[in-house]
Amino acid sequence: MGLDIANGPVIETERLILRVPRIEDFERYAQMFAHESSIHIGGPLLRGDAWRRFLQMPGAWLLQGFGMFSVVEKSSGQWVGQGGPWQPDGWPGTEVGYAFHPDARGKGYATETCTAAIDWAFDALGWSEVIHCIAPANAASQAVARRLGSSRRGPGVLPPPLDVHEVDIWGQTREQWRARHAGRAQ
Repeated sequence: MGLDIANGPVIETERLILRVPRIEDFERYAQMFAHESSIHIGGPLLRGDAWRRFLQMPGAWLLQGFGMFSVVEKSSGQWVGQGGPWQPDGWPGTEVGYAFHPDARGKGYATETCTAAIDWAFDALGWSEVIHCIAPANAASQAVARRLGSSRRGPGVLPPPLDVHEVDIWGQTREQWRARHAGRAQ
């Protein structure tokens, strides 16, 4: 599939810009993964480990034509997190995932990001469903999934070596999403 990631898609919401990751995003990405609250998304990570993980998204964009977007706050121009389509080899489905810097949490950015990313995944990628792989103890992420209209489908299994982490699969179909969002301003 592939994509010229330098000219990748840009999505604007009321408060955010979603775009392909750039090198200047790394500093705040490393801060996010160094924080203790990153435990539900594979952290905390040392800087070198965060660097290797950071490179996954540009690689996904380049090779698959999609990946999680870098999320930039319009008012400050600051990187606040990432969110969007994600489907590594062996993944349990077509995921729209999200992770946000500690200082950006509690502002509704995950819901705003994922709403735009789910629309894009259904429209641009032709996906028929989206899932969210969420640690059972991650109540904040479960709340985001509920706000998006997803429901818990049961336990899931990630590919090795991530299969040691417990996850629940949350999700919804394109038809469920569109029925829930019918009449929303486009």
